[in-house]
Amino acid sequence: MSANLQNPIFTDEAKAREWLEARIWPNGPTCPHCGNIDQASITAMHGTVHRAGLYQCNECREQFTVTIGTVFERSKIPLTKWFAALFFLSCSKKGMSTHQMHRMLDVSYKSTWFMTHRLREAMRAGDLAPMGGPGTIVEIDETFIGQKEDMPKRRGFAHKHAILSLVERGGTVRSFHVAGTTAAHLVPILRANITKETAVMTDEAGQYAHLGKEFASHDFVNHSAGEYGRGEVHTNTLEGFYSIFKRGMKGIYQHCSEKHLHRYVAEFDFRYSNRVALGTNDMERAEKLAKGIVGKRLTYRRPNEARL
Repeated sequence: MSANLQNPIFTDEAKAREWLEARIWPNGPTCPHCGNIDQASITAMHGTVHRAGLYQCNECREQFTVTIGTVFERSKIPLTKWFAALFFLSCSKKGMSTHQMHRMLDVSYKSTWFMTHRLREAMRAGDLAPMGGPGTIVEIDETFIGQKEDMPKRRGFAHKHAILSLVERGGTVRSFHVAGTTAAHLVPILRANITKETAVMTDEAGQYAHLGKEFASHDFVNHSAGEYGRGEVHTNTLEGFYSIFKRGMKGIYQHCSEKHLHRYVAEFDFRYSNRVALGTNDMERAEKLAKGIVGKRLTYRRPNEARL
């Protein structure tokens, strides 16, 4: 299946629904109300009387479609439009602005804005196993972006939002919007997300000074002295990720409020962790995003919260 917009899933609502069902229900329909997977007790209701894609569970007597319990639930926007937005967002390395997408999809700006936030919510990873392990290296660093709404500009980074990122060399990235960059803010996150058997690399910042006691080893580069690499001791992998992140946030999105920042961070993490270098092509990345829609729903009344 090609990701170009001539594909039937972008023009035919029935094909789009069938494509989604094949990814959400690889073994046949599953009742989202009671969890019933017995195909003999699930009846396809779609036909001349009922709408396409409707099923009934004979265990709990509830009716459902493939979009129930997903970010698509109760949306009046056609699935064909949703899938075009899904491909645009998952395949654009630095993201795609809502203005550009709403023009391309011929959907209102307000609806497109909400679509993209629902898709970013689908990109957010749930509880993940710690990164690293024996023989692996995880780079740790933080960056600053935007401006806190309740704080005027000043010298330094106190008025900016802090992002902590962990990247496993040759693997995935995991980022967090953090309240501060002291050891008290960062070390608990590192303990929870990196295995003790991992070698970690950082810069010379004081908050990382005692990581050698937490992990297998800790090496650092002294950026303030103009050092950016010493053999395998560097944080250049993470700097590469940050260059993509900042180009996207500054060049594409330009402004992001604090209440939505965690979703934009998840978007960039998702694309980097499912990049071509790791064997994931555009189509596979889009399919993974499609599978991530389950159990994550945003409502128009609560745009800043997710019902997980």
